[in-house]
Amino acid sequence: MPVFRVKKVKDYTIMPNLHLRNRQLSLRAKGLLCQMLSMPSEWNFTLQGLAYINKEGLDAITTVIHELEQAGYITRARVRNEKGQLREMEYTVYSSPMLNEDYSKKPVMEKPTPDNPT
Repeated sequence: MPVFRVKKVKDYTIMPNLHLRNRQLSLRAKGLLCQMLSMPSEWNFTLQGLAYINKEGLDAITTVIHELEQAGYITRARVRNEKGQLREMEYTVYSSPMLNEDYSKKPVMEKPTPDNPT
């Protein structure tokens, strides 16, 4: 009787097909997003680091990051140091697009509190 053995690949990535089928994204954006989603969750991305591990230069990587940000796959926030100075940009990468409008972060205009105005 024949014996079947399955050789599994140890280093592979499972991700949704949503971004791959998104016709609004360029092929470069789809590829970079796949690469970023394939990295471990503790991986720290920098634009220079992405340019280093890819053939594209810093300008091309920046353009693609902005495209992914516009599509809702990446959000960015400025990080301040202990003195309150702006230091670095923190990017969050999503496997499906997030809504661009987050109403919970908008300031309340009616009856603001005088102690801690928004």
